[in-house]
Amino acid sequence: MRFEATPLAGAYLIVTEPHSDERGAFGRTFCVDEFTQAGLNSRWQQANVASNVSAGIVRGMHYQTAPNAEVKLINCIQGRIFDVIVDVREASATRHQWFGAILDASDNKQMYVPEGFAHGYQVLEAGSSINYLVSAAYAPESESGLRWDDPKLAIDWPIRNDIQLSDKDKLWPLLG
Repeated sequence: MRFEATPLAGAYLIVTEPHSDERGAFGRTFCVDEFTQAGLNSRWQQANVASNVSAGIVRGMHYQTAPNAEVKLINCIQGRIFDVIVDVREASATRHQWFGAILDASDNKQMYVPEGFAHGYQVLEAGSSINYLVSAAYAPESESGLRWDDPKLAIDWPIRNDIQLSDKDKLWPLLG
């Protein structure tokens, strides 16, 4: 595995290095020793999967506040998504800055999302699915989010029309 730092401190794109032969490929998406050696979270509470029926769906921008803040490891297992993180740490020099990357089921990349970051994604291909590990159990009392279209964030989503959102994601407040 290669850990590629993003412009936002503590967040990484992780590139798996599969071994291929005539049968196909095999690669690790997580290794406790390699994550620990890189100084990253290596304890996960949940593994989740999300499937998406059509392109244009936006899920996010979600995060949990302390004491239930969470780390996420995002892996696109089918199709393609535009994965986005936003730094929401109070004392961070990159507060309210975002980073996005295309994750494709065939590109061997994952997004490591540290505590203090909102996370979301846009589906680029109908039928896309993600698998993600989470370091803390879901705690409704700690749930928070940002608007996907907040002008202060100015996230450059690849698909700009036919956006599909959950009712909850439509209601997150704009930044002040």
